[in-house]
Amino acid sequence: MAAPAAAPPTPTADPPGPRWWRRPWILPLALFSLAFLGFALPPYAGLDPEAARFPIREDVPWHYPVMVTHIFGGAVLTLLVILQVWPWLRARHPAVHRWSGRTYVMFGVSFVGVPALLIAPLSHTGISGQASSVVWALLWLSCTVLGYRMARRRRYAEHREWMLRSFVLLFGIALNRPVVFLFILIAIPQLDTTFGGDTDAMAMAIAPASSFLSWVLPLLFVEWWIKYRRPRGPRPGTGAATA
Repeated sequence: MAAPAAAPPTPTADPPGPRWWRRPWILPLALFSLAFLGFALPPYAGLDPEAARFPIREDVPWHYPVMVTHIFGGAVLTLLVILQVWPWLRARHPAVHRWSGRTYVMFGVSFVGVPALLIAPLSHTGISGQASSVVWALLWLSCTVLGYRMARRRRYAEHREWMLRSFVLLFGIALNRPVVFLFILIAIPQLDTTFGGDTDAMAMAIAPASSFLSWVLPLLFVEWWIKYRRPRGPRPGTGAATA
């Protein structure tokens, strides 16, 4: 007598996403983002070039409009990053994650990356600051586009890595303010000696260093974190894993 056929396995529900308290950095990141936007946006809300925190090139008519586009576009991306890195939202509402990610890429390339590349050579901080801004814009555009391409190819592990690099580079703009404050504290004792009491000279000396370090150091950290978190052995879909 034939044995009865085994019953098909009962499908189980997907495991719930991590609770918010298991990701304690989500709330501080959101608060930091809101605080930065509350500080950075008001001078540009009236669209008055005289209120800008940075010198505007009067000989370049498009300088201010493109800079405002970059600033407000960056504000939108800063909020979208919170949706992208929130594990609970990604697990429970994947459609929101996908569409906010597409908005981050398509909107960001047009309204953040390209404008940054255009205004970078106009920076008032000199050659060093201009070089930092150009390199930042090229890196952000490259990481963002590569992250999107990896998602289209369903190579999601690599997609997450490239998007993490993009997010860290984006937040490098906000981190520049604390870094500047730290350099001011370091340079103040040298104000009368090294800079002859000239605060403008001190600011010009600080600007290139803070501009580079505000995104280089976080990028180095996330590279270490990616390598630390990356599984041992070949990636799924390549090499021995495919066999």
